[in-house]
Amino acid sequence: MKVFEIIDESPELLIGALLYYEKEKSFIIELCEGLDEWNAPLLLTSYVKKGIFTIPKDISLLWVHERLIPTGRQNLNSILSTHRLKEYDEMKMLEISEGRCSQDNYHIRKTDILPAFVEKRSHRNLKDLVVLNNNRLLCIFADETMKLVDLAKCPPERDITKIMRNSLLFESGKVGCGGYSATFNDSIDIPAHVLYKHGKTLPISFKELLTFSRKNLLDTAACCEELQCSRQNLAYLKEQHLITPIQENVKGSLYLKGDVLKNKW
Repeated sequence: MKVFEIIDESPELLIGALLYYEKEKSFIIELCEGLDEWNAPLLLTSYVKKGIFTIPKDISLLWVHERLIPTGRQNLNSILSTHRLKEYDEMKMLEISEGRCSQDNYHIRKTDILPAFVEKRSHRNLKDLVVLNNNRLLCIFADETMKLVDLAKCPPERDITKIMRNSLLFESGKVGCGGYSATFNDSIDIPAHVLYKHGKTLPISFKELLTFSRKNLLDTAACCEELQCSRQNLAYLKEQHLITPIQENVKGSLYLKGDVLKNKW
């Protein structure tokens, strides 16, 4: 990930940070919370008015595109050749221009340190999620809070309604780039801060969940050792529905420890 400060030149003022995820080629803008609609970039004022300072990746990309030479420019090949670029690369072009635009006084400056306000805010980003039934998500956040999110209780936005109406779309849910969203079909995002706000906090921490997983999930070899039997005997127990794997794989399966131990009684 590359990190850039977003600077207003008159007077010099830090207004936020631009994050670039190189593998995904995605941009995220994090604005300082002290901004108001008068000193925020024009494109982002509608978010600032709502108290939203983490800008979605599609809007962040629009802000970046405002500051780039368009791909349709006639002398583009000459510009690429001057800067020894084999092809058009948004991030490289942005770095060359320092993110300057004739329409405002902002520019970007590379930094090796993630700003403290971004670090603090990222604690509410998603670490993982599980798609459940009835349009519910089990969300694990970076601060290790676990929340059960019922999408029907989130703001009735068009994208959320679309996700709820399409079961295949809903099943595709996964953590989006940087943990900033839950992403469905790689095209629709629900911001992490929305899930955090509207989710119901569960009375169990992520560390406790990990402890349960370490102590209560057994692989095929551990099951055979616990029951003092062969893999063939374990397969027989499974065929007789005396033991049920929670995850199957050609190289082995995972079982709940309690489900295994009941066969010793």
